[in-house]
Amino acid sequence: MASLGQIIFWSIISSIIVLAGAIALIIGFGISGTHSITVTTLTSAGNIGEDGILSCTFEPDIKLSDIVIQWLKEGVTGLVHEFKEGKDDLSDQNEMFRGRTAVFADQVRVGNASLRLKNVRLTDAGTYKCYVLTANGKGNAGLEYKTGAFSIPEMDVDYNASSESFRCEAPRWFPQPTVVWTSQADLRANFSQVSNTSFELNSENVTMKVVSILYNVTINNTYSCMIENDLAKATGDIKVTGGFLHSFCMGLLG
Repeated sequence: MASLGQIIFWSIISSIIVLAGAIALIIGFGISGTHSITVTTLTSAGNIGEDGILSCTFEPDIKLSDIVIQWLKEGVTGLVHEFKEGKDDLSDQNEMFRGRTAVFADQVRVGNASLRLKNVRLTDAGTYKCYVLTANGKGNAGLEYKTGAFSIPEMDVDYNASSESFRCEAPRWFPQPTVVWTSQADLRANFSQVSNTSFELNSENVTMKVVSILYNVTINNTYSCMIENDLAKATGDIKVTGGFLHSFCMGLLG
């Protein structure tokens, strides 16, 4: 039978073990207790030569000094961009992105970690990751960024043709798109036999000018020229009524 002294001794040891366990648990939470926050990305195609946006949002944190944003690209050493302590830190930025990146600093506090990429290049295509660290936690999300060229077509009457014809011309596309003409009067009509499309390489030897001619058009009918590749789709409409030309664009979807 244990003596009173032994009972007290083992009680003290048990208390020490429990206390040590609690301390270890607290330390463990201190080291790894930063919980995950939701980070969401949204991708859209980059148009060569223009500015692009790599969209990224996260759970807001009003304390700007605690927010760290890092953008990385797979296969590229260093960072694409870093924002911390309320300002950009580009000391570890890869040279290919030098002078071409920016975050929306005035919107970081409300959860916007999106990256503006200036003068998009064909080589900017690839897999990116948006990392965010705040006082509330950390998280990341990836996106696949595709680059190419796309532009809105201009519609006009082709005065060089022997018969009444329409001309659809767009200055910059890549990769090579398809062009499809349709008629408002007959949406099922196939105009491939009465249209001619050509592609002319531009001076930078990457993008191409698209020109498509539709022959034997009917007055008082609206025709649509749709240009599309894997990245974007653009449509222009044209109609001639009583000698007057009406042309308008339906817009560009990237």
